[in-house]
Amino acid sequence: MPEAASAAAVRATIGDSEFDRDTAVTRRAPGVYDIDLSAGWTIINAVNGGYLLAVLGRALGDALPHPDPFTISAHYLTASQPGPALVRTETVRTGRTLSTGQASLFQYDDEGNEVERIRVLASYGDLDALPDDVRTSATPPAIPPTDQCFGPQDGPAPVEGSSAITDRLMLKLDPATLGWALGQPSGRGEMRAWFGLADGRDADPLSLLLAVDALPPTAFELGLKGWVPTVELTVHVRCRPAPGPLRVAITTRNLAGGFLEEDAEVWDSADRLVAQSRQLARVRLG
Repeated sequence: MPEAASAAAVRATIGDSEFDRDTAVTRRAPGVYDIDLSAGWTIINAVNGGYLLAVLGRALGDALPHPDPFTISAHYLTASQPGPALVRTETVRTGRTLSTGQASLFQYDDEGNEVERIRVLASYGDLDALPDDVRTSATPPAIPPTDQCFGPQDGPAPVEGSSAITDRLMLKLDPATLGWALGQPSGRGEMRAWFGLADGRDADPLSLLLAVDALPPTAFELGLKGWVPTVELTVHVRCRPAPGPLRVAITTRNLAGGFLEEDAEVWDSADRLVAQSRQLARVRLG
């Protein structure tokens, strides 16, 4: 077997993957961390919001006494760029089952001044300590098998450097939500896909923070084009995902005043709802 093919056949593991390396933070002082934001997680020139949330989530997981994000809310203040960044965390409260902290990510402008890019408030706990009781009316999204879905590699070649993040993802989109790619958007504001990391790494709570913000915007199926920047994103992590690909379903019910909401559900291979999110995003009209 050729060396390249052999390497591709080796699945990355949690803790030893490109995602883990690119979200790794280095502690400079208590509560202060350095990171080099990777250009591999960009859309056009901006760093993806889910990747940024995972970076801050990793820093808070180191700073707080509990390991797993239960809920994390982020406000995106300015667009982040690949390169050096600084994360400052603060412990707000610690308890027996939950701890709460806040974190901000900073970069520097051309004059060397700090610019805050994103600020989050989060509560952490231990997902493995949660009871097994589930009472839900939610059902997994009906998505065709992966061999009947389509990924970025099935479409026209993108503009070089326009969407580096797609090379790091396994995305297979439901054909029913791909009308926008054919110039025939459905108008329903829905997006559904199979999701994973391209190197085969299984999902964990931190990668769920990426999954909720990794699909094409629902605005595309509403007939809109262009960048849809996130204003605010809240994610609830419900349980540790089972190995295997995830299913992500995102819907928009209301676009008004140049803003829309995106409600996302993430389901694992065991048919469990492992994460939910709501996002407010700005759209370009006309």
